[in-house]
Amino acid sequence: MKLVKTVPAAILLTGSALLSHFAVADTTVFTVMDDPSTAKKPFEGNLNAGYLAQSGNTKSSTLTANTNMTWYNTSTAWSLWGNANNTSSNDERSSETYSAGARSRYNMTDSDYLFGQASWLTDRFNGYQARDVLTAGYGRQFLSGPVHSFRFEFGPGVRYDEYTDGGHETQALGYASGIYNWQLTDNAKFIQGVSVLGSEDTTVNSETGLEVAINEHFGLKVAYNVTWNSNPPDSAPEHTDRKTAITLGYKM
Repeated sequence: MKLVKTVPAAILLTGSALLSHFAVADTTVFTVMDDPSTAKKPFEGNLNAGYLAQSGNTKSSTLTANTNMTWYNTSTAWSLWGNANNTSSNDERSSETYSAGARSRYNMTDSDYLFGQASWLTDRFNGYQARDVLTAGYGRQFLSGPVHSFRFEFGPGVRYDEYTDGGHETQALGYASGIYNWQLTDNAKFIQGVSVLGSEDTTVNSETGLEVAINEHFGLKVAYNVTWNSNPPDSAPEHTDRKTAITLGYKM
């Protein structure tokens, strides 16, 4: 039996990680709590990163990183987020996904709020040179913690797709999203989010995650993301993409 040699030092380059990486597409599920009525401080943010390298019979590397930052006022919240995933095998790029977005929320009452959000994605290995999404609408906070938090929101939007093999399309869409957070213990939190972008090419995104705090600033996050497209591009015909990652996080 042939042995595969690994490079432990490379695993620590940006954080400890174990990645099972499939093709990754649009994963715009904003699972961060952004209710200004429950904010404990005016700013919250975190950075998660993981890196896995392998050499020997097979040479490969995988990098994943994401961040989100939220600013709170009395009745409003403003958020920015970003995500990057990059995989190479035998010095050839096999997956590359980058995304960024912004979101705002205004609490009309303790339970009702208005929101607006915009996101950008590039995922050329899954057929999208660019995907821009803009949505706005109404949301309701059914649970607001500290143990359980659940919100549901919906509204109209528009999406612009630019395909890797050429061509582009702009289409109206209907957006809906549900986010649930469960503070299991003082150090562990469960997250489940689902969003739907309904149009000619309907996209369903799901994120299931567990965050475990190591100390005041560092923690581990386990996340499983699934994206389903009803009508994917011809250059990437698979309907479902999956990503599993364990990353080391820093809380700002």
